[in-house]
Amino acid sequence: MFLTVMTVAEALIALAPARRSAVLRVAPALGAVPARDVRSDEEIPPHARATVDGYAVRASDTYAASEALPAFLEVTGSVAMGRAPEGEVGPGAAMAIPTGGLLPHGADAVVMVEHTTEPMPGHVELLRRVAPGDGVLHPGEEARPGDVLAPAGRPLRAADLGLLAAAGVTEIAVHARPRVAIVSTGDEVVPAATRALEPGQVRDACAPALAGLVRAAGGEPVLRGIVPDDAAALERVLAEAVGEDDMVVVSAGSSVGARDLTATVAGRLGEVVCHGLAVKPGKPTLLADCGGVPLVGLPGNPRSALVVFRLVGIPLVRTVAGITAPAPAPTVRARLGRDVPSAAGRLDVVQASVRDGVATPLFGSSALLGPMARADGWFCVPEADLGLAADVEVEVALYG
Repeated sequence: MFLTVMTVAEALIALAPARRSAVLRVAPALGAVPARDVRSDEEIPPHARATVDGYAVRASDTYAASEALPAFLEVTGSVAMGRAPEGEVGPGAAMAIPTGGLLPHGADAVVMVEHTTEPMPGHVELLRRVAPGDGVLHPGEEARPGDVLAPAGRPLRAADLGLLAAAGVTEIAVHARPRVAIVSTGDEVVPAATRALEPGQVRDACAPALAGLVRAAGGEPVLRGIVPDDAAALERVLAEAVGEDDMVVVSAGSSVGARDLTATVAGRLGEVVCHGLAVKPGKPTLLADCGGVPLVGLPGNPRSALVVFRLVGIPLVRTVAGITAPAPAPTVRARLGRDVPSAAGRLDVVQASVRDGVATPLFGSSALLGPMARADGWFCVPEADLGLAADVEVEVALYG
């Protein structure tokens, strides 16, 4: 008979392994899992700079500007990329500035070049007024000293890599990909490379499939081969795996029967916390805690084994890998937590955090990586819409 049959949720609570993979100091890489929060040591950016091509101005000189009555300013110079501006912007003056250029002294806004004309050399007409801060990325707007650039437990994404590079972070503490031992059992199981099967033999289909799921979950599969139906042989292989690896997966041998030895051996190496899952297919599943190292005994049926591994194996790999962020899903439906303005004729891609069914839009200058690094995903405002109202349901595409 089965012992302590549990639901999947109960089993994952019961088997809460203490084991975490080793911590290494390495260069930031896509998918790496920070072992602790990565914080900024400085203001990013350190100086005010333009977010658009145009003219650096004093906003007060543009308050009356319109297409009918442009503001007329003298162009006193230009800002070169990678160099400190020469001179400053005085009353009634402007300086040409490229995107990313340092804001010159005296200026507090940048007028987009599209909103200007040049009636004569050395002068510019402004067709729109701007407010202080328009077109400008201010010091510390991306991050201030002590701000979290990349949280512990969430695999690094491309936006995180850019943000860390902008902060000058070239080495961080990360969890190593956990070593996950995969042990196949059964006198009838033979390597996949076996060309001709003897009567009763089956090729090992579980090991390569499980290895793929382990890699997808963030682990490093360690194929420990096929073990015959022999208690001493199985105990020797599993004891070695428990001593060297971060997690152990045994395919077949978890049912209750004379030839199924996993439960017996697991009981010698640790504590069996579940022997039977309330799931179909996959009921004959065993979970054990071997001194903090989780051991998963899967059914022999390959489909059942993969179903169960997706339900309990992948969450355990992620736990041992130090991943605390939710597992990614393709999309999720959520209602907007606030209005989202837009302009007709363009497709707006909006970053969003998603909590308890509510999508909270994350806004910020297109020069900032922070909103994307903090987001759980993104949604689109269609070209024909003038915006989306709060409480409208949207489909959020989640980041992996």
